[in-house]
Amino acid sequence: MPYLRMLKIDNMRKLLFSSHNRKSIDWAALFLRLGFGLLMIPQHGWMKLKNFDVLKTEFMDFMGLGSATTLCLVIFAELFCSILLVLGLFTRLASIPLIITTIVIMNTHHWELVGKPELGTAYFIAYVTILFLGPGKYSLDGLIVKNTSRR
Repeated sequence: MPYLRMLKIDNMRKLLFSSHNRKSIDWAALFLRLGFGLLMIPQHGWMKLKNFDVLKTEFMDFMGLGSATTLCLVIFAELFCSILLVLGLFTRLASIPLIITTIVIMNTHHWELVGKPELGTAYFIAYVTILFLGPGKYSLDGLIVKNTSRR
């Protein structure tokens, strides 16, 4: 029994104080992907898709693309790329349109990084972290890599 307690303490020490713990990184990647992907889908992406007819004429015109085209690009990022993030499929690629969207949001708010527009900043930080961190083991990307490396 003392050995089991020592084993648990050693595992806890590794989890809390190790500078590199693959399992923690994989869980963190899953948590970030699910958290920020699921937050973006209903309140932003799905809402814009549902109200497309109303929003297509009043949405911002980004770089002269037109309101409807800009709205389509935002829906692609906020809805479809967020779904890919949740699934962990093409994770790094899917995070790029989301990063661009959050940069446009921060620019729209005149780069006020705190206060009311700080949610855009939080999304930006999360998506850049996901880009650097990657999908982790608990993702479809992880399954694909695992299955292709067995061959």
